[in-house]
Amino acid sequence: MKRLDKANRIGEILDSLYPKPPIPLDHDGPFTLLVAVALSAQTTDKKVNEVTPALFEVANTPEKMAALSPETILGYIRQLGLAPTKARNLSNMAHQIVEAGGEIKPDWDFLESLPGVGHKTAGVVMAQSFDIPSFPVDTHIHRLAARWGLSNDTTVQRTEKDLKAVFPIETWNRRHLQIIFFGREYCPARNHDLATCQICSWAATKKRIQAERKR
Repeated sequence: MKRLDKANRIGEILDSLYPKPPIPLDHDGPFTLLVAVALSAQTTDKKVNEVTPALFEVANTPEKMAALSPETILGYIRQLGLAPTKARNLSNMAHQIVEAGGEIKPDWDFLESLPGVGHKTAGVVMAQSFDIPSFPVDTHIHRLAARWGLSNDTTVQRTEKDLKAVFPIETWNRRHLQIIFFGREYCPARNHDLATCQICSWAATKKRIQAERKR
């Protein structure tokens, strides 16, 4: 089966399961979404959602965040992985945004210039806050794209390019969320029988199914 045909069938399944996928990180605007996504690196969304309410109560704008010291920010996010680095990044990020006018701009170069913000984080904000087509690739998406034969499992950048080539641009903003939810609910990394999965069973190669069965 060609990649495009696979993608079309996968898209139909994902649309039936998650017609309107929610954003898994709690937020109330572009800035709080940016913060939440930056905090989610090497940490579960559930854990991020547990710590951000207290942080956002005192610092839900760049100005308020910039007014806090990195040590104060650390006190709110200490439970998260890489907390000291993230606290410094949030402080520096807030100051940079304030110096640029205080607004989150729907601009790739601007977002990716912020401390602690990579291409994936910028992509989430562009897609979910500004409805600009983007396909942020996290570990779930990278893994499933390889399992399903939609990418060759080399780099995240390559996976993003491959997925953009097979999914229509108007689906990107929901598709990346749908794949994340599917990975969490139906297609975990370990102890998963690809032969019984509603997508892997026909999208993955026999070689891949056999290889993962031996893990």
